[in-house]
Amino acid sequence: CVMQYKGTLIAVSDMEESKKFYQDLLGMQVVGDFGANVQLENGLFLQTKDTWENFIANKEIKLEHNAGELYFETPDMDEFLKLLEMFQVEYVHEPKKQSWGQRAVRFYDPDHHIIEVAEDLVMVMKRFADSGMTVEEIAVRMDVPVSYIKEHLGII
Repeated sequence: CVMQYKGTLIAVSDMEESKKFYQDLLGMQVVGDFGANVQLENGLFLQTKDTWENFIANKEIKLEHNAGELYFETPDMDEFLKLLEMFQVEYVHEPKKQSWGQRAVRFYDPDHHIIEVAEDLVMVMKRFADSGMTVEEIAVRMDVPVSYIKEHLGII
């Protein structure tokens, strides 16, 4: 039996508010709107909480948890952080630099799903290279193999 992963579905309390949030803040376009189910690009699906509850045999839905996140990367973290300031979000944590050098911020969507937006890893590598670090130094700093850095920076 061959499986193909198609995406992630999250339950939402207010479909219109959630669509607006994902479109306006994260730039995700709707590729299918079926009322109670909305497909956003890149395999993210929104399902109304009441219909989702019915699909899962009326099991309790716990929206507020910290057991997972939706992960996004941006090539321009500074631009995203300016955009984020225009929204009223509850932060999991303020923008920070991870130990491997990648800048990231985590916050909640309207239904308390964690969203992480981080700097594109290739941009981190380029920033380090532009600062004069060697490929080997970048690999150590980011705790990844040299081959990974070379592959993503297009070095043969």
